[in-house]
Amino acid sequence: MKLGIVGLPNVGKSTLFNALTKAGAESANYPFCTIEPNVGIVSVPDERLDTLTKMYNPEKTTPTTIEFVDIAGLVKGASKGEGLGNKFLSHIREVDAIVHVVRCFEDGNIVHVDGSIGPVRDIETIETELILADMEVMDRRVERTRKMLKSGDKKYKIELDIYERILKELEEGNTVRSMEFDPEERKIVDELFLITSKPVLYAANVSEEDITSEKTNPLLEELLNHAKKEGSEVMTVCAKIEEEIAQLDEEEREEFLKDLGLSESGLSKLIKKSYKLLGLISFLTAGPKEVRAWTIVEGSKAPQAAGKIHTDFEKGFIRAEVVGFKELVECGSYNVAKEKGLVRSEGKDYVMKDGDVTLFRFNV
Repeated sequence: MKLGIVGLPNVGKSTLFNALTKAGAESANYPFCTIEPNVGIVSVPDERLDTLTKMYNPEKTTPTTIEFVDIAGLVKGASKGEGLGNKFLSHIREVDAIVHVVRCFEDGNIVHVDGSIGPVRDIETIETELILADMEVMDRRVERTRKMLKSGDKKYKIELDIYERILKELEEGNTVRSMEFDPEERKIVDELFLITSKPVLYAANVSEEDITSEKTNPLLEELLNHAKKEGSEVMTVCAKIEEEIAQLDEEEREEFLKDLGLSESGLSKLIKKSYKLLGLISFLTAGPKEVRAWTIVEGSKAPQAAGKIHTDFEKGFIRAEVVGFKELVECGSYNVAKEKGLVRSEGKDYVMKDGDVTLFRFNV
């Protein structure tokens, strides 16, 4: 699953991305890996793995990961190919969700492309380009589907109704994610890979003072009000501080956060929220060889989860032996949990829950 980091120039987007990738690089469990320029794999922080590692003392511990893509080159006119517009748009179509970095601090030394700070204006600049790009796609799609109507196939009438509805909303300046669709319509919409249909998490980049101060930041308030109206979430972060934290070892990092009065870094929260934004959960496996978190889409059934470990597990699925993470920790061991009847035997229709500690039984 990929998250695209977007934002206007000089909002702290690249600083945040660099901090993310450095934090990933310093993780002993899963080092940051560069796949191509501006793409990084980052470990998802999960305190449950630390607990299970103490319980099982395994040979290795492996967290789950997500990809962050630093998408550069957006300027006004990107939808028409201005700047690196075409590159920007092709990259953003490939991601599953968007982290939109918005500058919410004043600094005379850092020039803003529009000459002043305006969070909502900045958001609208980017969204306008994305809407225009989607309009271009839908114009072509509507035209092509109208021609296909002549075949007499009823599916084209259904598709055309949806496409025309989407195009009308886009022309009125609305995003596709703000629209409502029934499950069957949603399948058709998902196949369009429209940029404005992707979920968005706003990362409000604030000053160092704002992170530790209780004073109201009017720029942040402006962003919060805008996000509330569209049903999106805002994550407050100071990219500059996060970059400093990413340079420290684990012990120094904890001390630094303690001095700031913070329980965890903004990046840690951002990664967790991004994971949730993608509709993902983790199930866990634990034993003397490895303690590991596995990524699945929320709502996945046990055989699908088993297939994440190995395709043979899904093909030959018999059952899943499941115990909740909290119950396992309270019991102190898997055997005690089993003796107390807390380890459940679940079949093919079992819907996995976040934090399920699972052993799959299969036969091939």
